[in-house]
Amino acid sequence: MGLTKYARPTDIALKGHPEFTEKWVQQRIVDDPSILGLGDLIVKDVERRQPSAGRLDLLLQDPESGRRYEVELQLGKTDESHIIRTIEYWDIERKRYPQHDHCAVLVAEDITSRFLNVVSLFNGAIPLIAVQMRAIQLGDVISILFTKVLDERPIGIEEDEAESERTATDRAYWEARSKKDVVAIADSLLQDVQSFAPGMALKYNRHYIGLAKQDVADLFVLFRPRRDHLIVELRIQRDEKLDQELEECGADAMPYDLRWGRYRIRLTTADLANRRPFILELMKRAWSEAQ
Repeated sequence: MGLTKYARPTDIALKGHPEFTEKWVQQRIVDDPSILGLGDLIVKDVERRQPSAGRLDLLLQDPESGRRYEVELQLGKTDESHIIRTIEYWDIERKRYPQHDHCAVLVAEDITSRFLNVVSLFNGAIPLIAVQMRAIQLGDVISILFTKVLDERPIGIEEDEAESERTATDRAYWEARSKKDVVAIADSLLQDVQSFAPGMALKYNRHYIGLAKQDVADLFVLFRPRRDHLIVELRIQRDEKLDQELEECGADAMPYDLRWGRYRIRLTTADLANRRPFILELMKRAWSEAQ
């Protein structure tokens, strides 16, 4: 029998509440960082002291990619001082630990339109995520809902023509650095791409093999040859269902690249024979999302 009862929850304002304080919210996140909706993160530090004498509320990290999230909490409305502090702590941490990728995260009860307008001016240059929290009570139970209202903008990868020309190379460059059959995997995948995106061709670059149509780069998918395998990178928004499909099909998937918004899969010639239909569907999806 299905659920038939309905009860309307009550909103609770956390700012000024005698019991549900910022420390209380912080502990809920420490107990389960996944409630922020940023992935299965781990807690690296709490109240992390900064050289400027302030303290970073939370430092979280993705255990697979190593990416770090500098998280600042604010009850009530966002304000200028909190925005500045969030960015300042992010900047300090990325300079102290440049081996990691870093992202600033501001969590507040009320993300104002003014805040979104201000952040939109530099979002992309500064990786910043805004998460709005809402505390609700149902009977004697209280819960907090976290909703991402502003995501960071992925920074393009050498897509402008001038940069592409500066780093352009040829097929021989890659064949000298990997086995010829590895580069041939890119040829096979190009044929699949042409089945739904006619006119695409391989564009050789010192950092990767991209795609171009009439010599104009289109990097919804790119290839990175290695000595004995090819890494296929697909610009697809992260999706839990797709994560599960990758795991179930046995694809040699690398951690999702959060910075560039790409799924990454290692392919050998044998892998291509077994997983070609699946890779084709992923490339179609990447192409569709890029339109």
